[in-house]
Amino acid sequence: MLLSSSSYFVFLVAIFFLYWPVARIRALALAAILFANYFFYAKWDLFYLFLIPAASTVDFLIGLGLARFQHAALRRSLAGLSVLWNAGLLATLKYTPFVLENWSAVTGGAKPEWHWSFPIGLSFYCFQSLTYTLDLYRKDAKATHSYLAYLAAVSFFPTTLAGPITRVSSLLTQFEKKDKSLSIEDGGRAVFLIALGLMKKMLIADYLGANLVNRIFDFPNLYSGFEVLIGVYGYALQLYYDFSGYTDIALGSALMLGIKLPPNFKMPYAAENIADFWRRWHISLSNWLRDYLYFSLPGLRSKWKIFTYTNLVLTMAIGGLWHGPSWTFVVWGLLHGAALALTRAWQNWRGTQSNPAWWARLWRTFATVHFVAFAWIFFRAASLDTAWQIVNRIASFTFSAGNISAPVAIVMAIAALAHYIPDAWFQTTDRLFVRAPFYVQAAAMALLLLAIHYVNATGAAPFIYTRF
Repeated sequence: MLLSSSSYFVFLVAIFFLYWPVARIRALALAAILFANYFFYAKWDLFYLFLIPAASTVDFLIGLGLARFQHAALRRSLAGLSVLWNAGLLATLKYTPFVLENWSAVTGGAKPEWHWSFPIGLSFYCFQSLTYTLDLYRKDAKATHSYLAYLAAVSFFPTTLAGPITRVSSLLTQFEKKDKSLSIEDGGRAVFLIALGLMKKMLIADYLGANLVNRIFDFPNLYSGFEVLIGVYGYALQLYYDFSGYTDIALGSALMLGIKLPPNFKMPYAAENIADFWRRWHISLSNWLRDYLYFSLPGLRSKWKIFTYTNLVLTMAIGGLWHGPSWTFVVWGLLHGAALALTRAWQNWRGTQSNPAWWARLWRTFATVHFVAFAWIFFRAASLDTAWQIVNRIASFTFSAGNISAPVAIVMAIAALAHYIPDAWFQTTDRLFVRAPFYVQAAAMALLLLAIHYVNATGAAPFIYTRF
């Protein structure tokens, strides 16, 4: 059930009317949320109705142990058990085919068959679940003794497929609120976010994917170097609008139930260096990798600065592999890790300028965007061979634009300009929509649906990040 599909919005409206009449009755409200979560999982595969409750129960019990016991060695063992449990789920149900394929390639034997792969949502579920046990271990949060509340929070359906990765303790706090209500402003903002997400997804991301990006990345040798370069730029825009569109719909869906999720994007292609990029792109993953992985690696307190740089590379390599069982993701992660290490080394050597000249900021942004776009080649390509074909086509410096249609060029131009709209303008648009009469909001939604029907008559493609 895609978040951009009509069936999802029927489901969301049904949950809305199921939840709010019982919102002030704690047990019934949590039961409604839990029903929605598991129904959402079951639409992907019934096996999740066994897997997710079983996985959640283990971490809930570990959480109770961390809340009760204060012995350092025992607490470390419980936290380690949670890490092993969640990592084991990912390794077994998502990465086993990748391991078997590479093992057979090294040994020369036949690849063993594996039929138990359930990747949908597991990466985000496991990372979100670990926020609970690791926060308890670090004493950054309090444990809940409500099994029902924990089950509802750890599997909250708007965050299931592609985040944002939300701390379970934050969701539990919001679920426990007694004065639950949905203001007119929050209701209008929820509709605005959902409409914005649909517009990003179906009018920009899907259009660029179907009319440019997929063709270029599937058959790069059929196009000129210039056309392939435009395809890479197109993918950078497609990925941003696809993923941020999902996030907007997820934030709007949660807000309809009175739950506020953390933001996930902040004009990422305006970053002045790669560290700044990761403060703006997939913010919830960046924070997770920093708080739960990077700070946990050995050597950070050592006088040897080399650990700082190697840990950055290792963190991003693991972050790359988290996206999927492929060497292309590992290369992508290593590229970003190396860039982060070089940025940190440069800043340690030269320091940071508090107010650089406008041309210096512009140059830094230009260089950062092009490095990110280059790394996206490995992120999108089906294999390393395909990635190098794309790089080689760009390096051929052949020029032809016959396969870049005028509508594609117009959509790319609009997408690029819209990305750099000042945040104050966006906030003003948000306020105007929220304060507008209901019939104006309804008219705006109707116009959006007509535009989607006209531009994207083939329907919505799956969100890119749902396969991670």
